[in-house]
Amino acid sequence: MRVGLLGGSFNPAHIGHLQVAQRALRALRLDQVWLMVSPGNPLKPRKGMGTFRARLGSARRLADGRRICATDIEARLKQRYTVKTVALLKQRFPNVQFVWLMGADGLAQFSRWKNWRALARMIPIAILPRPGSVTPALHGAAASFLRRNRRPSREAPILGRRKGSAWTFLSAPQNDISATALRESGQTCLDADQE
Repeated sequence: MRVGLLGGSFNPAHIGHLQVAQRALRALRLDQVWLMVSPGNPLKPRKGMGTFRARLGSARRLADGRRICATDIEARLKQRYTVKTVALLKQRFPNVQFVWLMGADGLAQFSRWKNWRALARMIPIAILPRPGSVTPALHGAAASFLRRNRRPSREAPILGRRKGSAWTFLSAPQNDISATALRESGQTCLDADQE
C-alpha cells in the first residue's frame, strides 16, 4: 500500500489541500492520502489557531474517507514533530510505503523543522508548487542540502519505493488560496465543489 502524508494545521482545511491530495494520488499512484491534522505546529503561533476539534472537522469535511482520509493520528501518538510521527508510523505500518507531501512553502522553511535531515533520510518527499514559494524553496537551505537526492518528476510513480533521501517537485496548478485569507474573511471551510 502507498500512502501520502499531508501534514498541517488545516486552520481551516480548504480546496487547495484537496487539490494537493488529488494531484498526489494521481502523480505518485498512491492508494490513499492522509490529511494529518497537527495538534500544534511548533513553528506557528497559537494566536488565531482554531481548536483541534474544529480543524480536524474541517479536514474531515474535505476528505472522502476512502482515498483521502483526515486523521488525528499525531494527537493519538502524542506527537508534534513530524520526524517522530513518521518514525512511529513506519514502525506501526511496516508494509506501507509512505511519501511525505508538502507545498513549496513548506520546503522553503523545511530547514527550521526539528531533525529535518533525519526526516529527509527517513521518507521520500513530494513537493507541490505554491504561488510565490517555488523560487525561495528551490534556492533555500533544505533544497540546497537535498539537491543530490532530487529525482525527476517522471519518477514520481516509484518515489514511494525509495527509502528516503529522495524527493521530487511535481508540477501542478498553483492555487493561491490560503487558510489565513479564509480565516480573515470569516470562512471556516470551503466545500469541495467551490473554487
